[in-house]
Amino acid sequence: MSIVTVQLGQCGNQIGHEVFNAICSDVHGTHGLCSQKENESYHDACKERFFCEEGAEVPVARAVLVDMEPKVISRTLSMAVRSGYWRYSDGSHFCQKQGSGNNWANGYSVHGPRHKEAIMNLVQTEAEKCDRLGGFFIIMSMAGGTGSGLGAFVTQCLRDAFPTSFVLNHVIWPYGTGEVIVQNYNSVLTLSHLYQSSDALLVHENDVIHKVCAQLMHIKQISFRDVNQVLAHQLGSVFQPAYTAAGGSHYSRNPLGSFQDPSLYTLWLNPQDAFNVWKTPRAFNKYEKSASLVSNSQFLLKPLDYIVGKAWNMFASKAYIHQYTKFGIEEEDFLDSFTALEQVLSSYTSL
Repeated sequence: MSIVTVQLGQCGNQIGHEVFNAICSDVHGTHGLCSQKENESYHDACKERFFCEEGAEVPVARAVLVDMEPKVISRTLSMAVRSGYWRYSDGSHFCQKQGSGNNWANGYSVHGPRHKEAIMNLVQTEAEKCDRLGGFFIIMSMAGGTGSGLGAFVTQCLRDAFPTSFVLNHVIWPYGTGEVIVQNYNSVLTLSHLYQSSDALLVHENDVIHKVCAQLMHIKQISFRDVNQVLAHQLGSVFQPAYTAAGGSHYSRNPLGSFQDPSLYTLWLNPQDAFNVWKTPRAFNKYEKSASLVSNSQFLLKPLDYIVGKAWNMFASKAYIHQYTKFGIEEEDFLDSFTALEQVLSSYTSL
């Protein structure tokens, strides 16, 4: 199955580039944990999933790049070419010099409808290159303008155009200390819309990844690229070709036992479906032992409640509402979003 990646906004394009870098670096690596036949099979599976050949000297990423700032796209394309191992397709990007700033409504209500046809044509082109389309992987921020507002709009369009394909959104949770003044508004609007149109949300918190860089990797001056490379490694390892098993040769029983803790999962899942082990004998980017846990649990209750509360306090005082209403997002739209997320909070609290 092939995956078409949609990189939205500066955050989405930077992380998307690092993800393809990590996957391509892994494919070109030589790892002695598996046979040559297994390694070749792994290479083929990776390339089918993330790249297409297109008769080029290097693999071409199955991706669509979207931003309202041309320089972001240009920089991303050139960095891929300079790697020498892979590149983006020449016609895979869309950009207009119409920066939406940090206004969610501008991305969702203006740029989205205005450029829907152009963006969806690019997506359709990439989808038609796949022998077997598995679904879409959308990388975006929650706090900014293009990635969040336009991202929510594009996700809805993908759901309508490809109703049987899996839509997975990777969203970057903003720093608690704040990135932009209206980040909580943007986050509430983004999450409520994605909740309606996405099959699953894969969430990474900036604060948590920052701690990984500082406490586990001992990086003194942490840059966005450091954070993005950690994200890319985690995403690349999650998407690593693997197969189901009751246990893995790289895991002892104790870690697997802790992963099977019922409190990590929602109660509406059947016990036999709540926990699955996927393993591969092959290392990922030279890490011979690694494990990733993707779970549907109460873990995000606290940060979600924090964002909803902060946004509600601003809304109650009518702060910055005019920046959204001038682009067609009314107070009722905010109330609908608050209601949707408060229902999510209630459902997950009562697990």
